Amino acid sequence: MSADASSEFVRLLRSQRVWDTELPPFDPGAAPDEPLPLFERWFAEAVAAGQTEPHAVSLATADEDGLPDVRTVMLHGADTEGWSFASHATSRKGRQLAARPYAALGFYWPAQGRQIRLRGPVTVAPAEAGQADLHARSTGALAAALVGHQSEVLPSQEELERRSAAAWSQAEREPTTPVPTWTLYHLRPDEAEFFQGDAHRRHVRLNYRRMNGAWVTELLWP
Repeated sequence: MSADASSEFVRLLRSQRVWDTELPPFDPGAAPDEPLPLFERWFAEAVAAGQTEPHAVSLATADEDGLPDVRTVMLHGADTEGWSFASHATSRKGRQLAARPYAALGFYWPAQGRQIRLRGPVTVAPAEAGQADLHARSTGALAAALVGHQSEVLPSQEELERRSAAAWSQAEREPTTPVPTWTLYHLRPDEAEFFQGDAHRRHVRLNYRRMNGAWVTELLWP
């Protein structure tokens, strides 16, 4: 990259605004004793604020050598079992979770200057739960799952188009077609941090930690 191009990039980068909106207040003293009710409340408020794709979440895993990896997935649920997402067991993330069943999730909702960070052990739901999850989704989701080969090397774009067309046809004809590798995962957090941005950079960070089977809370410096 030339010096001119680099300086133009830096100028563009530094011109971007952060949280160019009115940020909501957050009183950590009034937060519930467990993170799940607060997550559900913040999620509903993100939807009401017009946050696009609030169910999109960054999933961080590590491979057998401990090297980190991250990608964006969709949240499929949140309850006492944990925060749920799904993928092929044969995908890169599936192989990494099999080797190291511990992960982190990161939600970012700039419409309200909020982040939520979770990390903890990951368990695999029963196979029937994974299939039910898949078949409750759209035809396109089933078609994508039927294509398979996630994270493998793709010989050509034409090969993807051919397999995708066949998968769409099958998904429309047989909407309950099983996909054996499709797996539902639950992340049960050991830690859950709720971050509320502040225009004066006095950000509020409320952290939940499991200790002796119960949740304890603490404030963190910004």
